[in-house]
Amino acid sequence: MSNEQTLHDVILRDATIDDLPWLLLWDEQEHVIASDPNDDWDWEEELKKFPVWRRQLMAEVSGRPIGFVQIIDPYYEETHYWGTVHENLRAIDIWIGDATDLGNGYGTQMMHQAIDICFEDPLVTSILIDPLHSNTNAIRFYERFGFSFIERRKFGEDDCCVYELQREYWGK
Repeated sequence: MSNEQTLHDVILRDATIDDLPWLLLWDEQEHVIASDPNDDWDWEEELKKFPVWRRQLMAEVSGRPIGFVQIIDPYYEETHYWGTVHENLRAIDIWIGDATDLGNGYGTQMMHQAIDICFEDPLVTSILIDPLHSNTNAIRFYERFGFSFIERRKFGEDDCCVYELQREYWGK
């Protein structure tokens, strides 16, 4: 992406407690619930924490929040959500907040930037994602970026597909 940005370019910035109203509003959106039905993000507490293994990012277009990206290091993440994994991985959660912002290319821009952030660390070998098995739109979206299916796995109550993007396949 060039340094000169149009009005429709997505900017990722660190999330703060000031973003709480947006995140709480988006948590009530039907498409957000459908993609993540069983998680409680505990925004009020999590937005105040800045562990070294996580980045929480707001996506904005022309200064207007439109989405959220979380990047974690699953090896160090404190709940061990991903189970036993090796070092030098990252995992991404991403969503568009308001349904009117879907289908405008914002998710594509957000994902490109999130992947680039992950691979800024030269030690990172690959990125994991875990869309719901039923979320075929998200699965197609991730496959367009080069993510490859690894396995079907239950995370709590959620039936998910684990996908991985290896560094050597990014940008090819």
